[in-house]
Amino acid sequence: MHAKSNETELSLEVTGLNCAGCAGRAERALAGVEGVTEASVNLANSAAVVSGQADLDVMALRDALAQAGYPAGEREVDLDIDHLTCASCVGRVERALSAVTGVVSAEVNLAQEQAHVRYLSGAVRIEDLLKASDSAGYPAHRRGSAEDDTAAREAEKADEITALGRLVLLAAVLTLPVFVIEMGGHMIPALHHWVARTIGTDNSHILQFVLTTLVLFGPGMRFYRLGLPALLRGAPDMNALVALGTAAAYGFSVVSTFAPGLLPAGTANVYYEAAAVIVTLILLGRWLEARAKGRTGAAIKALVGLQSKVALVVTGTSAEERAVSDLKEGDHLRARPGERIAVDGVVLSGQSFVDESMISGEPVPVEKSEGAELSAGTINGSAVLDYRATHVGADTLLAQIIRMVEQAQGAKLPVQALVDRITLWFVPAVIVTALLTFVVWLLAGPAPALPFAIVAAVSVLIIACPCAMGLATPTSIMVGIGRAAQMGVLFRKGDALQRLQEARVVALDKTGTLTEGRPSLTLMRCVDGRDRAEVLPLVAAAEAQSEHPIARAIVAAVEGELPEAESVEAIPGFGLRAKVAGQDVLVGAKRLMEREGIDVSPFLEEAETLAGRGATVLYAAIDGASAALIAVTDPVKAGSRAAVAAMQAQGLKVAMLTGDGQATAKAIAADLGIDIVEANCLPADKVQAIQRLQGEHGTLAFVGDGINDAPALAAADVGLAIGTGTDVAIEAADVVLVSGDLRGVVNAFTVSRATLRNIRQNLGWAFGYNILLVPVAAGVLVPFGGPLLSPGLAAGAMALSSVFVLSNALRLRRLKSGIDEQKSDGAFTGSGELERKARA
Repeated sequence: MHAKSNETELSLEVTGLNCAGCAGRAERALAGVEGVTEASVNLANSAAVVSGQADLDVMALRDALAQAGYPAGEREVDLDIDHLTCASCVGRVERALSAVTGVVSAEVNLAQEQAHVRYLSGAVRIEDLLKASDSAGYPAHRRGSAEDDTAAREAEKADEITALGRLVLLAAVLTLPVFVIEMGGHMIPALHHWVARTIGTDNSHILQFVLTTLVLFGPGMRFYRLGLPALLRGAPDMNALVALGTAAAYGFSVVSTFAPGLLPAGTANVYYEAAAVIVTLILLGRWLEARAKGRTGAAIKALVGLQSKVALVVTGTSAEERAVSDLKEGDHLRARPGERIAVDGVVLSGQSFVDESMISGEPVPVEKSEGAELSAGTINGSAVLDYRATHVGADTLLAQIIRMVEQAQGAKLPVQALVDRITLWFVPAVIVTALLTFVVWLLAGPAPALPFAIVAAVSVLIIACPCAMGLATPTSIMVGIGRAAQMGVLFRKGDALQRLQEARVVALDKTGTLTEGRPSLTLMRCVDGRDRAEVLPLVAAAEAQSEHPIARAIVAAVEGELPEAESVEAIPGFGLRAKVAGQDVLVGAKRLMEREGIDVSPFLEEAETLAGRGATVLYAAIDGASAALIAVTDPVKAGSRAAVAAMQAQGLKVAMLTGDGQATAKAIAADLGIDIVEANCLPADKVQAIQRLQGEHGTLAFVGDGINDAPALAAADVGLAIGTGTDVAIEAADVVLVSGDLRGVVNAFTVSRATLRNIRQNLGWAFGYNILLVPVAAGVLVPFGGPLLSPGLAAGAMALSSVFVLSNALRLRRLKSGIDEQKSDGAFTGSGELERKARA
């Protein structure tokens, strides 16, 4: 659950979803609960995302789903509780656990020192329960090594696939004799005569009745158990269509077999094979669909697979293994060679190289020593590292990435709105169409009209496929966003996937985005009467409190201790002022010196030359007089040139927004081949520049990494934050590039465009299939010599329709990087272990 100010957002697992109509009805049920501002239900992963007031009643959401016929998924967990001594303790723990939003019930057993908690799947994390008990003064631990929600859901899906497989096999075994006797007799006259001579026509009908009854009330019972209640509620779904179609074919056949006198002469035909084949083929489609759905979540599985289960905790002179779920901030942990880092932390002792490719996408291991930060899921090299846990459980970077991907995968794109409106009326419209088909055939069809009317009506009910329409968008989103995560691109907001492919211009920040963000001091030219040894420590002392990369470069150039700086004042977009060793120090751009009336004309010619080479030029003044010219060079990132060229090859205009002077900005832009340059930009100027570019070119994406970039990220149609940037910038962005490599922008565009193209293909198929084949099933081609589809063929077409949509979405798993890494100007994998796991 994610809360923001007085609003909350939570996820729920929704069961019983079979088609787009089901998802729509569940969505409306949730939206009708008091306090809900927005509800979205995803058919592909059976999850609902609900936004509303902070005091939103989760139990009311649960009741609304149950009343609509789509109960919320529930889970159970057992916790070991420490320090339980009396009944009062039991009451306090039960109240603390029950107060966690999403908990259905909590029972604490004093004798066993255990708590049994039932909660809504998706709405509660185990960490929430552990924290609640800890806060009440009773430390809790997850009992045994039970798997988490994700693993439990995976196990349930695997069980569902296995159960469906068994049902398909049983239905096929029972259906085959019926199909051979009836359809074989139609196609092979000799077989028909053999059946009549040996078994007898009446006996063959009775045999078909017995076998079909076993199919319908055995493997096929699920359609009646789910479809008929939905029909009675006035909210028919895909199951209702199957139930109506098979019941019609079966019921007419039963009357023809046991009471043929009730029917007009010549109409007593049996359609047992149609009912049995329909059930078998649709079950086969559901089985294939379930298997394909399981593969849409491969990215999340790969991410979850990076999480450690146990960690080595150092206590005094010994070390013991402990479940990761039991770790707390401040724990002293040890990572042996080749082990995964269990949680985020800071190195206490040891020196090693850590493979961070699964988080950053960078293939080269990073050296770690005392004070270095570690991320959960990364792999320690060949030496022992002792580290202190700084973030555990849901607060680790890896856990946040998993949560970000899950939330984005459950998002609804604007394109889905049209689909939702159509699917709301689709199933009722199909039922009405089937009734009209029956009436028209009965009144105007050739004799005997009744059998033709029944076949056509049943075919209409069976061939219609709302599932394909409902799955078309969410499956592509799930696979596309998952593939993006494997390429080092995290979509924080799902709708950014659609907006990104609409972008016509990409605006890029310079420092830390196009360049390394690790500049170095390359020149300091002092005025006569002052020297570097005197001026540099004063300037560095003033800059020491700034986090800006240029400030760090100046500080790094000083050897030894720095003097004390007082009254440090940052002047955004200009520079800073400070009092150092009793002297007033001013450091900043030319515009700052002009504003303060300080003459820097002796340096202007050299400054222009340096800026033309791409250096950032600053000036220093002491006690109101010009003191020095400072040049800082920030090398261009490996891959920036290739990324800019690749973006332009995709038809995008590329702009650079920077606070640097015009000469420096133009030099770097010329080096990288950038189209548009906006120099001398203060933070507010960047927003204005973005608005100007939006007016000239249309939808705009902005890429940045610093605190100064947060307003620009928010102002852009799509904001992309370099993952190595500040938390403020990342929070303001729609997309996060984990590796910090600019070529991730190209991959973001590649994934966005491929996913939306895939969605359009799916929707084209889903709507085209229904628009074309429902009329064919109704028999509109018969007057022109065309075929009247059999219900069996209709069932096969319907089953394959959903499988086609899912298979097409799964093609996104093989999506290649949008940039030719062989021709790139730097190593960039963007995939790391996640990609290797996906291939495996």
